[in-house]
Amino acid sequence: MPIYALPEAHIFPDPRAAEPRGLLAIGGDLHPDRLIKAYCLGIFPWYSDGQPILWHSPDPRFVLELDQLHVPRTLKQRARKQPYRITMDTAFDEVIGACADIPRLGQDGTWITDEMEQAYGELFELGFAHSVEAWIDEQLVGGLYGVSIGGIFFGESMFSRAADASKLAFVALVQQLKLWDFALLDSQVYTDHVGRFGAVEISRDRYLKRLAECLTHETRPGPWSFDRDPYAWANR
Repeated sequence: MPIYALPEAHIFPDPRAAEPRGLLAIGGDLHPDRLIKAYCLGIFPWYSDGQPILWHSPDPRFVLELDQLHVPRTLKQRARKQPYRITMDTAFDEVIGACADIPRLGQDGTWITDEMEQAYGELFELGFAHSVEAWIDEQLVGGLYGVSIGGIFFGESMFSRAADASKLAFVALVQQLKLWDFALLDSQVYTDHVGRFGAVEISRDRYLKRLAECLTHETRPGPWSFDRDPYAWANR
């Protein structure tokens, strides 16, 4: 199947034209308008240093329907002890930097390039990108970041330097998104980490239908903050 070379204009081919592993197009830039357009079409950038920008739309897609969230019993017990202070949108640059720097099993280097950090920092300034942070005193020990448009959150990456820190940040985010009537969290491709919370693989066609439904929801711009105690869910 052909891999499309993107023009200067912020346009993309139909995501259903992606090759079997999900690669759809090459080139272009990471201008905020292009990134927002891509996410609205079910497309995202994923590449490494030394490569041109590669745009993907995988089939199947790995998603969490928020009303299907499953929290392991042991994690709920840990949450009742409130081991970390959890915040939103207070340290975006630090979170994405930590996600880029933390070593990952089976990976040599990172796909979060300097160019990506700058681009998503711009999305944060525009209110489309968000972070969740876990702290011990003033030390950042875990967190995650992603993009939100309409009623969907596109999860990008997470990191942890203390036991369950990113997991508790993730659950706190999902519980808050549910309060705001969000419906879906897009994890893009399979990971054991998100799978433990009830995420499942669905076909690209099904994903694109759910995406279109979510995009009818009004976008909630940042900066975000929790409407209630981020551990309130653990006491129910």
